[in-house]
Amino acid sequence: MSDINQKAVALAEEAKTLVTVLPEPPADLPAVTPETAAADPEIAKRMAELDISSTQSIIKFGSGAQSRLTELSDQMLDGVRNKDVGPAGEDLREMVTTIRGFNTSELDPTRARSWWERLFASATPVAEFVARYESVQGQIDVITDNLLEHETVLLKDIKFLDRLYDETLNFYNEIGLYIQAGEAKMAELDSVTIPAKEAEAQAASEEDGVMKAQELRDIRAARDELERRVHDMKLTRTVTMQSLPSIRLVQENDKSLINKINSVLTNTVPLWKNQLAQGITMFRSQSAAKDIKGATDLTNDLLRKNAEVLQESNREVRTQMERGIFDVDAVKEANAKLIATVNESLEIADEGKRKRAEAEGELKKMEQELKETLAAAKARETGLAPAEG
Repeated sequence: MSDINQKAVALAEEAKTLVTVLPEPPADLPAVTPETAAADPEIAKRMAELDISSTQSIIKFGSGAQSRLTELSDQMLDGVRNKDVGPAGEDLREMVTTIRGFNTSELDPTRARSWWERLFASATPVAEFVARYESVQGQIDVITDNLLEHETVLLKDIKFLDRLYDETLNFYNEIGLYIQAGEAKMAELDSVTIPAKEAEAQAASEEDGVMKAQELRDIRAARDELERRVHDMKLTRTVTMQSLPSIRLVQENDKSLINKINSVLTNTVPLWKNQLAQGITMFRSQSAAKDIKGATDLTNDLLRKNAEVLQESNREVRTQMERGIFDVDAVKEANAKLIATVNESLEIADEGKRKRAEAEGELKKMEQELKETLAAAKARETGLAPAEG
């Protein structure tokens, strides 16, 4: 398994550990009374923060909890702002486009190549295809690295959102306690404090009546201010409750994107490489089959040629074997020439014999003439005339 696949699998396993069940926000707040509020230490603690005689105390009631919501919002904005990587969806689409743009049909050995390919192609189809594969593989590796970075960031986001959800839920519960404390305080004012002040104002003398009436108006004004403050916190609590499913939705989207990235890295890319390897192997097998077919055809052609040569040779050998040592025609021709030669020899011999006889007569004649010439010459030398015959 490659390093990229190992990293993708490791991130996928880490993503599985993040599939947690987030707690649901509680239902509507139960109604409280001063008695039940006093029995709950958390509500009683927050009621103690209220000073009805101080407007600032009412205005600031629950503001600490509300300020926490601002901090949570700032954290979420910072988390979004600190992302330096591009959207993972773009890289996923780019990878799909790159893989789809790689045409494996080019490996088909039966495919008719265009005149452009035949004119400029200097390498074999497999070599060209492998070269293109290596180029595309480089692009896939770059996109894969980007997707792994996206996945790492998404995992961090999910963990951050888990903490943000917990803190938001804690704030949601906290603001609920302040609302209950405020409502309990209003109930106390309505049932105890304000009726008591009303009784004091009615029982007061004319001199103290104005002061008591003013105190009653102040308490009622404080009560109305507290009611507005509680209403404002209820609105804040409602907005907070709406943000909880939003956080969970973002988490689910991030988890879905992580699953999609893992599926592409652990399934799509290896499957693509596997099919590509199979295609190259099949192409080479088909090429080898063509070579084997050519060799087989050559073998069959050689067998046919050898059979023809054997047939011709056998015909010639058998013909020569069946012939006699001497052909009759040759013997007849040789015999006729021999007879002609013998006759010619006899004729030549007779002609020679005749010519020798003629030559012999001529020799005798020349010999006689020579003798007579010599005798005549001798007689002149001695002064004797030759005797006439």
